[in-house]
Amino acid sequence: MSHKVHPKSFRIKGVEDWNVRGFYGKKMPLYLEEDVLIKDLLRKVLIEASVSQIEIEHSANKINIIIESARPGIIIGRGGQGVETLKKMILSKMEKKVFSGERLKDSKKPREIKIDIREIKNPWISAELVGQWVAQQLEKRIPFRQVLKMGLERVSQNKEVKGARIEVNGRLNGVEIARKEWLKSGRLPLQTLRADIDYAKQQAFCTYGVIGIKIWLYKGEKFNK
Repeated sequence: MSHKVHPKSFRIKGVEDWNVRGFYGKKMPLYLEEDVLIKDLLRKVLIEASVSQIEIEHSANKINIIIESARPGIIIGRGGQGVETLKKMILSKMEKKVFSGERLKDSKKPREIKIDIREIKNPWISAELVGQWVAQQLEKRIPFRQVLKMGLERVSQNKEVKGARIEVNGRLNGVEIARKEWLKSGRLPLQTLRADIDYAKQQAFCTYGVIGIKIWLYKGEKFNK
């Protein structure tokens, strides 16, 4: 049997970097659960904001959260009210969460939270956003072959993308037996470590079941500095 590895996992510290960075000290389990808590909360709250990636940077008494989105206006809100609301939600969630009998705080004073929002100008070069689009189309009961062709055409129109593959798996179009279908265009060297592969997984919740979605985007080769 083959051993499938996430394209980013064995490229970390080579051509890729961690999504969570910083100094944890002696409270590694506490802050690790805190990171998962923050990411889960943001993805639930910002489900309509087309969020591609969430990065977290830790320092002694500060957490910097970087959100990459194709619709930053929804997150920011009027006069920045959306960002302030997110900060309050994260702080209240952190204060309530208990892990191993301890609150997720490294001191009596709560840590400062900074939210940095970055705009993605072209969503068709982001595997996460392409996966979200495919999921939305399948949930609208559009035939999966039409969705695969449309998605691959729109992705292939961008010069940054050298190759792409879109895969769906499940009870496609509501049939009784689940199966896997995919379309591919261009090059996709998954075994080359210097290849810049943008990979994402999504789920489409249809009336007849859950459809799994996988996206691979190849953006050329990347070398260490």
